[in-house]
Amino acid sequence: MQAILTHLGRTLGSAALLCCTTVYAQSLSDFQYDESITAVSCCDVCCGDDCCGDPCCGDVCCGSSCSDGLLCGLIKPSDHCFDDFISPMTNPTLFEDPRTLTELRGIFLQHKVPLVPAAGGDIQVYALQIRAALTDRLSIIATKDGYAVSSNPLIRDGWADVAAGLKYNLIRNVRDQRLLSAGLTYEMPVGSRRTLQGNGNGEFHLFLTGGTEFLDYGHWLSASGLRLAADSGDDSSLWYWSNHFDYQIFDGIYALTEFNWYNWIDSGAGGINGVEGGDLFNLGSTGVTGNDIVTGAFGAKYKPNGNLEFGVAWELPLTERRDVLENRLTVDAILRY
Repeated sequence: MQAILTHLGRTLGSAALLCCTTVYAQSLSDFQYDESITAVSCCDVCCGDDCCGDPCCGDVCCGSSCSDGLLCGLIKPSDHCFDDFISPMTNPTLFEDPRTLTELRGIFLQHKVPLVPAAGGDIQVYALQIRAALTDRLSIIATKDGYAVSSNPLIRDGWADVAAGLKYNLIRNVRDQRLLSAGLTYEMPVGSRRTLQGNGNGEFHLFLTGGTEFLDYGHWLSASGLRLAADSGDDSSLWYWSNHFDYQIFDGIYALTEFNWYNWIDSGAGGINGVEGGDLFNLGSTGVTGNDIVTGAFGAKYKPNGNLEFGVAWELPLTERRDVLENRLTVDAILRY
């Protein structure tokens, strides 16, 4: 036992040894000392699957203390035990990253509208998402806001609605790199009516989102949820399923592809008959119940470290039905704490 503790002290340092000897010393009885051992992970020996969950292992395993925070500790750091993951790009107001994060995410959308049936033109959207971890599992998320500049005759320049809510991490397996979270947001109808925002009494978004690592450098994120109108006469309701696949091809450089399936489950009482607004707009249109649109996207991300992330993706419909989406370019930049 003494030989093991001495070897751990050399390889991990005094802080890690103190953690292991005072809190998890019992687990060391399972190890056989071997001079060929060059390093032992404190995360494996001490903290097991929940490496960041134990204060004594914060510095050793994740590069920051779990007691750190902003505003006197009210806002916690992001969960950096999943730093090989990247955030999804498309369906940006609904496809939520399953990790517990504290970040600012700037988004630019260049959205081309088809001439038929939505009168053509282009819409540029400038938005900022905010996420703030309150605990290691609970976070506040602000997923929709921004300003739209439009050349479409039906949609004029103006402010978007604002959506915010909570996300809670249900499953967090660091060893196998698996996550599952659930959340709820409310979209407040405070946007510009001329931009086809501010309709009715808003809408609720209930969702599940998860992710896992595969083949060491690949990741799959998947989210499904319901966007439910508070007033079915003014807004329609839909179900969606979004999937993201990425693979780290070089250090910090990822190739990605994404797919989104939107199914309208309830029509509104106005709008454009048979045509809806996808993820950005809720036209409250009649005759959309049962309609489906599937989109696909490909792109890349650059992630120099756990605090910065930059991405670009090109998206277009894969179904004959397009409604208001001809194609879309999405660019994002993330500053993460």
